[in-house]
Amino acid sequence: MTLKPGAAKPRPARLSPADVARLGAAGLRSRPLRVCLSALGIAIGIAAMLAVVGISTSSRAELDQTLDRLGTNLLTAAPGETRTGEEAVLPEESTALVGRIGPVESVSATGAVKKSIYRTDHVPAGQTGSIQVLAAQPELLTVVDATLHAGSWFTPATATYPTVVLGATAARRLDVPGVGTRVWLAGEWFAVIGILTPVPLVEELDSAALVGWDAARSYLGFDGHPTRLYLRVAPTQVTAVRAVLGRTVNPEAPNEVSVSRPSDALAAQQATDNALNGLLLGLGAVALLVGGVGIANTMVISVLERRAEVGLRRALGATRGQIRGQFLAESLLLSTLGCVGGTLLGVVVTGLYAASQSWPVVVPAWAMAGGLAATLLIGAAAGLYPAVRASRLAPTEALAGT
Repeated sequence: MTLKPGAAKPRPARLSPADVARLGAAGLRSRPLRVCLSALGIAIGIAAMLAVVGISTSSRAELDQTLDRLGTNLLTAAPGETRTGEEAVLPEESTALVGRIGPVESVSATGAVKKSIYRTDHVPAGQTGSIQVLAAQPELLTVVDATLHAGSWFTPATATYPTVVLGATAARRLDVPGVGTRVWLAGEWFAVIGILTPVPLVEELDSAALVGWDAARSYLGFDGHPTRLYLRVAPTQVTAVRAVLGRTVNPEAPNEVSVSRPSDALAAQQATDNALNGLLLGLGAVALLVGGVGIANTMVISVLERRAEVGLRRALGATRGQIRGQFLAESLLLSTLGCVGGTLLGVVVTGLYAASQSWPVVVPAWAMAGGLAATLLIGAAAGLYPAVRASRLAPTEALAGT
């Protein structure tokens, strides 16, 4: 057909985004097995990255809930070192001195007793089970927010008799079945009147055997000097109290007092976990990159196998841009398929692991949005070269090669 002079050249019909998507989907449906295997690489990468972020976020949410429940206003003070390198000693009146600080809501203390506790008097002296014996003041249970698994805490009466309250780990190491059992301590039989549940902010109590303050003086030769103070402070005054605590506990040698905040240790543990999470995220990114290479390989092979289709479409009037759009759409759909599968897998893994740890299940929306953005970017990059290569095929060359 010849055009009249001055007549406009015919323009190829434009394909709507829906038409391009249908063309891309048709290309994927023709090779279902290859598509699934290629999408699997993307899915593994997305699932790995999302699971790491989700598990880390769920763990952090559990930590936040724990700190909210236990409180971040617990401070401890313990003896440091003297100028000669020896262990310092806290004054006997340390508890009373700290109690005079206005923002301090409650205070208690424990004192180390250099004695060993055994299940019976027939156990060899060296088999201590690493259980520390501590004298405990009556307010300790309330200050550290500990609870009893069984039995009772010291009363004004039982605190003066040979009785003991065991931490959760100590009870397990001594193989104590419950309250009422007798244990051998410093040549005396002590009755177990209580067993604590684990104390997250004060883990040293878990492996300790606690004796009443007065009983420790009477039966164990305790000198009355506390070795660790525990105090609850008004939440808005933690920093201020922490600054003056050393001078209050030991006015003559404030530098010999070590002050800490137990909740900081939990936060530091979370930071350590984050370093490992960074490594796992890196591995997930590598898996995602490998998945992108798989998509590129699939699309290149697809172009070689479909030369006849490309030639026929070009002969029927398809432009190079439309050919590029078709193969680029296939690549993006393929990567999106992997992203959807990987997101579902990552959420399921996060949910199962969080449920096994009794954590709240938290999957950040930004992680899923970031995974989708990364997938589309990789899909576009992986499909760009095959799309350009397909668009450059001449119709006669493509049809002649069939």
